[in-house]
Amino acid sequence: MADPNAGRPLGGNGTPGSIQGLLGDALRETTDLARKEIALFRTEMSNNLRSLFLGLAMMVGAAVFAVVALLVLTDALVKWLATVVNSEALAALIVGAVFLAIGIGLALWGRSAMSLSTLTPTRTTRQVRQDARVLSERVSG
Repeated sequence: MADPNAGRPLGGNGTPGSIQGLLGDALRETTDLARKEIALFRTEMSNNLRSLFLGLAMMVGAAVFAVVALLVLTDALVKWLATVVNSEALAALIVGAVFLAIGIGLALWGRSAMSLSTLTPTRTTRQVRQDARVLSERVSG
């Protein structure tokens, strides 16, 4: 013979579900879900902040590279180019433009790594939406 309680939810003590048992189970599951969502949020924000600091380090590295490159190579390159184009002013202008392009490229790369969109907790947001949908389906169904 079939069990008349088959398919019915069980309460907190394993007996067929009383309202108190079902509410207790729902509260425990909701609390557990909230803890997991908060842990996911913390993990994701930690990773995003790590990415932000990496972008900041790239910006500092870009600035150091630009200064060192300008100080060490500019004079030698300008003097060499001056012998090629027979004008020290034109040589200095060409070398300055090249170093400026390198500096701008590195700054743009670092800025993109530090954008606010990298800090958005997309996985947490997606998971919360999915959990809310599942909870509303359970409540309505």
